[in-house]
Amino acid sequence: MATQRKAPASRRKPTRPGVQVQPISPCLWFDDQAEDAARFYVSVFKKSRIIQVNRYPAVGQEIHGRRAGSVMTVDFTLNGLRFTALNGGPQFKFNEAISLQVICKTQAEIDYYWEKLSEGGDPKAQMCGWLKDRFGLSWQVAPDAMQKMLKDEESPAAERAFAAMMKMKKLDLAALRAAFRGKG
Repeated sequence: MATQRKAPASRRKPTRPGVQVQPISPCLWFDDQAEDAARFYVSVFKKSRIIQVNRYPAVGQEIHGRRAGSVMTVDFTLNGLRFTALNGGPQFKFNEAISLQVICKTQAEIDYYWEKLSEGGDPKAQMCGWLKDRFGLSWQVAPDAMQKMLKDEESPAAERAFAAMMKMKKLDLAALRAAFRGKG
């Protein structure tokens, strides 16, 4: 008699209505701003929500040093992708070695995400479509057209688009396309 195999995790039913468990999910470490950050991110991205807020218990304080009942983690989704924000303490800070990419179809989308995510962030960190938000997390706000423009690193068109991008803070899709076509 043949045994039935379990469906891969990506095809299993969600554990909660509307929440699909993804096999890899980022956990973002904050000092004590996890809930504020999650609420901010959910306000920026459509189809996003807070799933659950978990709080530190009274046990383990000798290790985690957190007040019982304070926010430990916040599970949330951004455009259907699941994240966890953790209040882990001041030991670790975000840096540019990891960033989240927001791939946009239009200049209006680029402008929207750039304005929202950069508000209160470090203006010195803004270059080539990269920014840091008010919590120190790095983001790349870029048009999906960049992949096509830069795919052949030896083409003069790709070199022109890349050179144009290197001079920008927020990316200008029309200027990038003009440079790619040799009209910029």
